[in-house]
Amino acid sequence: MKQKIPFFVLTLFFSVFLVFKSCVINNPQPENCDIVDVTIKKITEGSSYDIVFHDTGTDSYYIDRGLEQGLNLETLNAKVLNKTVTLHLPKLMFGTSEHIAQLAIGDDIIFTEFD
Repeated sequence: MKQKIPFFVLTLFFSVFLVFKSCVINNPQPENCDIVDVTIKKITEGSSYDIVFHDTGTDSYYIDRGLEQGLNLETLNAKVLNKTVTLHLPKLMFGTSEHIAQLAIGDDIIFTEFD
């Protein structure tokens, strides 16, 4: 005799899957991002080769595995430290990510994940 999986178990599984999937940033595009201007006060190395940008308040943003992508802290410090930058931050189901999809100063794009 076959056992049926209760409907609430399937619903719970599907809900957890959707929440998890909404937190994964895959191939961000400009139309799926919030654009913010922030002044960078400090740049540090984060975990997993991330580069972390700290603003004038308590917020921080990161380039995922930025050090593995050829970026380095000295060059970034010279370009963006104490300057206002424009960040494209992917939108998620429950807010905006701190993941940087694009970093620019004016028309000069410093980093981008866009195609």
